[in-house]
Amino acid sequence: MIDLYTAATPNGHKVSIALEELALPYALQVINLSKGEQKEPAFLKLNPNGRIPAIVDREADDFAVFESGAILVYLAEKTGQLMPTDTKGRSLVMQWLMFQMGGIGPMMGQANVFYRYFPEKIPAAIDRYQGESTRLFRVMDVHLKDHEYLAGDYSIADIANWAWVRTHKWSGVSTEGMPHLQRWIDAIRARPAVLKGIEMPPSNLNMRVDDEAKAKQFAEEARKMVETGKSRDGGV
Repeated sequence: MIDLYTAATPNGHKVSIALEELALPYALQVINLSKGEQKEPAFLKLNPNGRIPAIVDREADDFAVFESGAILVYLAEKTGQLMPTDTKGRSLVMQWLMFQMGGIGPMMGQANVFYRYFPEKIPAAIDRYQGESTRLFRVMDVHLKDHEYLAGDYSIADIANWAWVRTHKWSGVSTEGMPHLQRWIDAIRARPAVLKGIEMPPSNLNMRVDDEAKAKQFAEEARKMVETGKSRDGGV
């Protein structure tokens, strides 16, 4: 049994999607970010960085793992699924996983802060992070022209990147003119385990921004956390 400590963020949903894809039994422990539960002593014992997600593997002497990318690798290696075991195949998955961890996640995260949450609009910052997110999307689009998935077969690299890319409208980033990226987004969204994973836990906002009233409420709650120094998301 896996205990999953999480919230409805892209980084949190990476892990719930993977657990659903792997059909691993898990218990959902929802962390209330707005109340700062991720900074409480009990959670800091699992993740000293005080950010979600984190897991505890009850079958491995209550072994705790934090950082979403590290959790994905741990689960893949534990089950022998969603990542090849040969050196080159594993490296390809790790390359695209690091692409998300070092690029897609941080750039879209900062785009969210300056485009949605920050109390002052700073055009140069918004343009910077939206522009870099768009550049990274184009890298993916070019690659996906000749590849069904990012690193051979469907893998944790796809899960990690998709959990962020699917929220592109919230970041103010368009996928227009990127047909291969859009094909990939739609194909992964159609997977039953993915659909279940993004409901564990459900977000109070459709991240495709279909409800403007909910979008404003969501942004206001996040803005308060930015102003008080609390992080909305779960870390990379």
